[in-house]
Amino acid sequence: MKILVTGGLGFIGSHTTVELQNEGYEVVIIDNCSNSSTEVLKGIEAITGKQPIFENFDLREKDKVQDFFSRHDDIAGVIHFAASKAVGESVEKPLLYYENNISVLVYILQELQKKNKTNFIFSSSCTVYGQADELPITENAPVKIAESPYGNTKQIGEEIIQDTCKVKPNLNAIALRYFNPIGAHPSAEIGELPIGVPQNLVPFITQTGIGLREQLSVFGDDYPTEDGTCIRDYIHVVDLAKAHVVALQRLLSDKNTSNYEVFNVGTGTGSSVLEVIQSFEKVSNQKLNYKIVDRREGDITAAYANTDKANNELGWKAKSSLDEALSSAWKWEQKVRHKK
Repeated sequence: MKILVTGGLGFIGSHTTVELQNEGYEVVIIDNCSNSSTEVLKGIEAITGKQPIFENFDLREKDKVQDFFSRHDDIAGVIHFAASKAVGESVEKPLLYYENNISVLVYILQELQKKNKTNFIFSSSCTVYGQADELPITENAPVKIAESPYGNTKQIGEEIIQDTCKVKPNLNAIALRYFNPIGAHPSAEIGELPIGVPQNLVPFITQTGIGLREQLSVFGDDYPTEDGTCIRDYIHVVDLAKAHVVALQRLLSDKNTSNYEVFNVGTGTGSSVLEVIQSFEKVSNQKLNYKIVDRREGDITAAYANTDKANNELGWKAKSSLDEALSSAWKWEQKVRHKK
């Protein structure tokens, strides 16, 4: 069975490709390598023994999207990761984000709606909830006005899919709202490879630990939390990748209760920034150079998932601990620097 993974050379896409191939699916990747590298294909092959089919083009080119689906008319499902994802950059370049994240989604759905039956998994985000009124966050929590153009593209993306599903019963879709993916494959063959200065906490921690960054800034220690730092739900990327496979299998086996469903994907546990630093120091056996600085604009106090729906309805549960996730991230960081 052939599955298309857009953005399949990226952090989450590459790990999901591994899990799909481990389950016996034939994977086709489309990626323009704007935030990834074809080197990732070697890592995927090293883990699974098989290299996925790879096509390098920009999904914003509508004629190329049409041509792809005419050549691959046997795609049984699509897992859609391809999108720009840096919150800060989206504030500076909103039109880039709306073009990349919205037009691409529309072009893919236009092709999928032509099929007799098709299955679509959308890479969404807990950013759609903003600062939730209640914790842990359930799927019924209200979607708040987005804090950034990036967050807004995820909200709009969900609305586009939902509206399409209403009029196209042949389209079955699941939106997975991720919390904070971290870590790397335990083999250290693939992992997170941020281009330039990392936007996320854990790559910044590991790059500081290895000496690539001089110091980690902790943005604020005066939040209303136990240690004063922000709290997030950090999920191991391999657990997250497996959630995509389970969601796809739910659609392929007609177990979905409607043709548009939403699931939170997290651990259900919140960890503060200082707790993440302490976990890293424990697994790496070294002290991290960090300092407390002023709060960062747009940061919310706390966000962590209620995972009951994913656990009970989807039949998926996160298995890895924070220590295991950080240990794998550190192992990956050491391998990447050693290669250089």
